[in-house]
Amino acid sequence: MSKCHGHLVKMENSQECFVQLWRMLERTRRLLGGQYKRFCIRNVLKSWFGYEANDDFIWRVCHQCEQEGWNELPLPSLYPRKHRELLRAIVAVRLGISYWKINLKALDAAYSIAFPNSTPINVNKKGKKEKVKR
Repeated sequence: MSKCHGHLVKMENSQECFVQLWRMLERTRRLLGGQYKRFCIRNVLKSWFGYEANDDFIWRVCHQCEQEGWNELPLPSLYPRKHRELLRAIVAVRLGISYWKINLKALDAAYSIAFPNSTPINVNKKGKKEKVKR
């Protein structure tokens, strides 16, 4: 389980868990902003996992999602792709499973639940499907 702002989240490769993680990501963004801290992978992981987020853990998450730990993250609701890969990496590292075994349909569906009026996560895919139908 991971503690975040008083909430316990049991890490699972499930839609229910992913909805909680998407919402935690947004709360963490606001919390870090209120503390004048950078909204970056390193600070998100330290906020969520405390002392467990050591350099090795942070490196493994960053390596899997191919992002830099100190780089400022965009808004999850406007630019979901980077966050999708981040959440995928966090769950994979925490559960000790392959990044490729994360349930992307559940992760994407969870995003739509957590951010119902936001940028669709698969904008590119929808555009390609429409072109194919014509």
